[in-house]
Amino acid sequence: MTKARLLRLSVVLVSVFMILLIIVYWDNVGTAHFYLHTSFSRPHSSGAIPGITAGEGWETLPDVDEFLAKLLSSNLKQNSSVPRKTEQLLLQGSSKPVASNLEERVRGYDWSVHSDKTSLDQEKLQIERQRTLREFCANSSLAFPTKERSFDDIPNYELNHLIVDDRHGVIYCYVPKVACTNWKRVMIVLSESLLDQGVPYRNPLDIPREHVHNTSTHLTFNKFWRRYGKFSRHLMKIKLKKYTKFLFVRDPFVRLISAFRSKFELENEEFYQRFAIPMLKLYSNHTNLPTSVREAFEAGLRVSFSDFIQYLLDPRTEKMVPFNEHWRQIYRLCHPCQIDYDFIGKLETLDEDAAYLLQLLKVDRLLHFPPSYRNRTASSWEENWFAKIPLAWRQQLYKLYEADFVLFGYPKPENLLKD
Repeated sequence: MTKARLLRLSVVLVSVFMILLIIVYWDNVGTAHFYLHTSFSRPHSSGAIPGITAGEGWETLPDVDEFLAKLLSSNLKQNSSVPRKTEQLLLQGSSKPVASNLEERVRGYDWSVHSDKTSLDQEKLQIERQRTLREFCANSSLAFPTKERSFDDIPNYELNHLIVDDRHGVIYCYVPKVACTNWKRVMIVLSESLLDQGVPYRNPLDIPREHVHNTSTHLTFNKFWRRYGKFSRHLMKIKLKKYTKFLFVRDPFVRLISAFRSKFELENEEFYQRFAIPMLKLYSNHTNLPTSVREAFEAGLRVSFSDFIQYLLDPRTEKMVPFNEHWRQIYRLCHPCQIDYDFIGKLETLDEDAAYLLQLLKVDRLLHFPPSYRNRTASSWEENWFAKIPLAWRQQLYKLYEADFVLFGYPKPENLLKD
């Protein structure tokens, strides 16, 4: 009798614990929005759980994942009775943003109307981009650091670029210098994570730039540990299976040029202190440098593109601190061989890709992607920018970023890698 009572008591205690766990989780995530959107690239039957491919089944998940997934799926019928918000949110405020800092003014906005001259077949384009990525992730001939590790092996701090919107079931991996400011604005509008006088922002361009890049604004995967503790990885995996995951990429060398221009050609105090001073000392033999970026610019002391390339190639750089996110390789930011992305956009086709993605997410009536920046850093500039960079350096730089070129289908820049 004693054993039977202890067994019953244990069952009750475990049940109470799990119910409390679900209540806490439910309070943070919200049930009404858990299933609104899922991976659109994988067809599923009407009765299947969205995001799980046919024949995959819940039995492949770990026990905790299985319990949570089944419990959450049991609420699907209840949630389906909740009326979806169908009214179109009007874009409010000014039709043009106020340039809040020098970088915004230097970039400029392209307010021209873009016509669909090319009429890209977006569905086929996405299939091709995903096929290329998956083939090379599985191809042993392409080797790069971290390629073979599993998702569980990725440290939490390396998941800080994965922004989650639980309201619409979307995960966005942001890549600096690839329209990430405006995509972050879109994610803020969708998730309603930032208020203006008590009301969520409706127009992405109304959101001040300083709020866009504030880390407290976004729910990212690396914050899951503080919120969910040891269950964080299980919940990440469930969301990765159910939610639509996307990223935008760019020609790696053009992205480097863009990063150099915005961080070292403009007066950026943070980047001057953290990066420019060490570069000027190590590669230009300067001593007694000015204490502020303004004083340095007035004295004609600026980091050259050659200094920047030397810094990237210097083996001491990564030993001291990992690459800054503005020039860190995309595969290190977004882990494309560990995360099965549903949509791969490119800056080179930003307008078409953005419109198609918002349509697929069924949010195109809620907002529009902000007008794109003029393409002031173009691929045609590469030869001029690299003209004074020694051939050996160019070849080493390509090896450093080769995985990004190959995984995302960018052609090898042969003209820069040969005499």
